[in-house]
Formats: sequence, C-alpha cells, structure tokens
Amino acid sequence: MQLTNFRSLIPKYKAIFLDSYGVVKNHMGLIDGVPAVIEYIRECDIPFKILTNDASRSPQKQSQRFAESGLHLEASEIITSGMMAKKFLKNKISSGKVAYLGTKSSAQYIIRANLEAIPVADVNLLNIDEVTAMVFLDDEGFNWNVDINATLNLLRKRNIPAIVANSDTIYPVAKNNVAIATGGIAQLVENILGRKFIHFGKPDSQMFMYAFEKVNEIGYIKRKDVLMVGDTLHTDILGGNKFGVDTCLVLSGNTSAKNAKSSIRSSGVIPDFICESILSYKS
Repeated sequence: MQLTNFRSLIPKYKAIFLDSYGVVKNHMGLIDGVPAVIEYIRECDIPFKILTNDASRSPQKQSQRFAESGLHLEASEIITSGMMAKKFLKNKISSGKVAYLGTKSSAQYIIRANLEAIPVADVNLLNIDEVTAMVFLDDEGFNWNVDINATLNLLRKRNIPAIVANSDTIYPVAKNNVAIATGGIAQLVENILGRKFIHFGKPDSQMFMYAFEKVNEIGYIKRKDVLMVGDTLHTDILGGNKFGVDTCLVLSGNTSAKNAKSSIRSSGVIPDFICESILSYKS
C-alpha cells in the first residue's frame, strides 16, 4: 500500500473537501498542525469546505468551537448534514410540530426552517396528531431509556416522514473505542418498523452537490478538479466516488494503517490516494 504525501496533492486541485472528525479533529480535539495545513491551502488560493455529518451544531457554532481550539474557519466554509435536513424540512414540511431526538442546540435546524420543534419526550396523546415529522438530530440531549421507545411508538402511530440528519452509526470517543451515533439509533428504529427513513449526510449526494455548487460560485470547476479527503471508506470515500470527485483516504481516524488494505479489499471502496494524514504535507 503506497502512501502519498498530502502536500503534493493540494496544488493539483481547484477545490478541496475535508471531513471533520478524523481528519481535522479527533476525540482529543483539534489535531496539532492542522491550522498550518489549512493556511497552506489558503496560500494556494484553493477554496475548501469542511463536510461533516455532525448535526448537533450549526456551522456558526462549529466555527466558534474551531476558533476556540485555534483554527479559524468561516461558517460558510463548514457544511453540515443538519443543513441538508433543514433544506428538506423547509421545502417539504409546511406546518405542524416537528419532533426530534437531540439537544436543544441541534433543534435550531428545525426552528430555522420556520417550524415548531418539540422534543420527542414532550409528545403525548394531546398533541401527537399535530406532529408532522420526526427528526433524528443527535445522540445526546435525551433519555435513552425512555425517548428512543417514545420515538418508536410515535412512528408506529403516525405515518409521518422520519428524517435522519446524521447517518453515521458510530463515532470514536477514544483511540480504540466508539459510541453509537444518531444514525445507529435511527437504524435500530428502521429495522424494528421495517421502514426506510430519509437520510442526509455522506455518503448521500446532497452534501457533495451543495458544496460543489458553492465552490462553483467562485469560478467554473469540474468534478475531477475536486479532492474529497476523509477517514471513513463507507461515508467519505464512497460518497466522493459516487459523486465523481477524486478521493483521498487518511489513516488518522476510523481507518488505521493496520486495517486499511483489508478494509478496502473487503468493502470494494477504493480511494484514489491514501495518506497517513493531512499533516503529511511537508515538502
């Protein structure tokens, strides 16, 4: 397995998409050295976007969190799966209450779609008929022992759209440990109900299309002019491959150097490049 120097790739592209978790940050916070990489991309006058399946915070909040860690990003440089869910809600759900699993902060995606957000814990016999959609936003902010069952029973009783704003099933919480993510909760409920929900985030194409349209506002760019950088084969790399952009797998997150070769072979998801990390940028 031949590794590529990430710095050598940067000037070859007219736009770069970067996953957040496992590429720019990890369970410890911002990865040391990342601000220098972002600065080099800027020096090359290459537009970039952070594409994240994190629907727990708005781009503005995420920008603030990055700034606190030492990485200065504009909110417009961050694209979240929650943004894609918000667009759907705004276009397809015209009235009623939208129930959600997640934190109060994550519910801003519903509120900004000009809809009334209601925690699933507050759904009861008196207001259940007013609920017109259900959104899986975050794996925090609710009682796992009670509210997942409440979600299941709401969707049994009401034939309403169920939207998954973050399709990730797991996320790293330590070097060798993971936790169940929002998509994992949604998948459990899907399997029990025998239904398929509406999913947003990588590997689905909506986020890639939105990011592609945004970088094309600067000047005409072909899909082959774009590099998608991610640490996960079945979201970042598969999504980039399906969308038709070049892909770079980094070994700084979900995919390790130890299992990269076997994971690529067993999944059939093949990146165009493999780098140790985006920190492998020195000339």
